[in-house]
Amino acid sequence: MRKWVVNADDFGYSKAVNYGILDAHKYGIVTSATLMANMPGAFHAAQLAKECKELGVGIHLVLTCGSPVRDDVPSLVNSEGTFHNLSDIEKHASLEDVKKELTSQIELFYSLGLTPTHLDSHHHIHTMKSFYPIVKELAEKYQLPIRSAGNADRKLHPIEYMCADFYGSHLTVENTLTLFESLLDFETVEIMSHPAFIDNALSAGSSYSKERLNELDILTDPSIASFFEEKNIQLINYKDFANQIKSGRNE
Repeated sequence: MRKWVVNADDFGYSKAVNYGILDAHKYGIVTSATLMANMPGAFHAAQLAKECKELGVGIHLVLTCGSPVRDDVPSLVNSEGTFHNLSDIEKHASLEDVKKELTSQIELFYSLGLTPTHLDSHHHIHTMKSFYPIVKELAEKYQLPIRSAGNADRKLHPIEYMCADFYGSHLTVENTLTLFESLLDFETVEIMSHPAFIDNALSAGSSYSKERLNELDILTDPSIASFFEEKNIQLINYKDFANQIKSGRNE
């Protein structure tokens, strides 16, 4: 049987994002979310997650949005004290500061009273050549799987294919069904998504806001859920993969 994960990124960005992700889970196909521990809505997201046991929650490692959780990582921030943008972070960041900050984000996640299912990252910074070894080291330390980074290590990267194409202003129910149809050759798939309602924090901080509302509509459309039933696709999250790593199994 095919086993797919539908992950909602940016849990914790703001209350509207959090509520949108919960709706996409309760009334749609989202099975997993990844939480930004450094963002203002992180505590709110954690409280919602504790009331929604079926939602798997992982850690969305952040180096390019908001501010660090530490105050001693100067190479990671600009003159305003916020993270460098995506185009600049790799050339400014010291690996020592990256390791300190990402470790602190993971520890902060645990302090919220949650057990993470896996690791991924905002703007895919974990796939960057200089940062990936740090993320791999942390994944091994905390015994957590990682979103696919084009790596052949199926123990740490248990999902066969990560689909990042469910994104953009062009999305409709029809072309989403076509996209999902194209993924049927894979047994395990992760579909990245960004559902949300819109509040002032999101509209001011992200250029991708109205599109998130559209994603929410698509992910909760009955025809999308019917596709998974008709194709006999089991919707899962990363919990089972995390348990395999912790038990020493590589399946």
